[in-house]
Amino acid sequence: MRIRPVGMHALLLDCADPGDPSADVAGLVEAWRAELTARRERGELTATEIVPAAATVLLDGVPDPAAAARLIATWTPRAASAGGAAGLVEVPVTYDGADLPVVAQRWGTTVPAVVDRLARTEFRVAFCGFAPGFPYLTGLPADLALPRLPTPRPRVPAGSVALAGPYAGIYPSASPGGWLLVGRTGMVLFDVAGDPPARLTPGTRVRLVAT
Repeated sequence: MRIRPVGMHALLLDCADPGDPSADVAGLVEAWRAELTARRERGELTATEIVPAAATVLLDGVPDPAAAARLIATWTPRAASAGGAAGLVEVPVTYDGADLPVVAQRWGTTVPAVVDRLARTEFRVAFCGFAPGFPYLTGLPADLALPRLPTPRPRVPAGSVALAGPYAGIYPSASPGGWLLVGRTGMVLFDVAGDPPARLTPGTRVRLVAT
């Protein structure tokens, strides 16, 4: 893990390992997010924001980045686990997405088997991005990663459940998108008046329950 200063009051923790492409980077990011959050709650770290991404964790609002970097370098996060303390949210999903046959073909199985695997998998929100409240969900094996559509759809309905790369995701609002659509949910994922506004925040465990 490398720690780099970003601007005057921020640090970037880079969890990618160029020497080990098979490393569980998502797991390491989640482990560091949880560790840093716990340390902040105990008063051992001062940071306004802790923002995980695909391979990094950004700490913003750090009064003394150099001192914080030296301190963080002495910490070792506990490995992230599927049964951790983070809450479990069950998202009701109607599995009728237009791309289910494509997913089944790429996975070498049937549409019912795809639905069964997705419904049985315990996902975890790795980070949010693309659109406010859009959760990137990890939990599928690496060999089931899927390419995005060659041409994005001009409009994907809000609540669409989709797959791309190693992730599952849920569109919180209607937008263009190139992910493979497998279902839909009526759950509201982003409410600007909510606290927090995003329903599915980093670290949250998620099940995409078939309805």
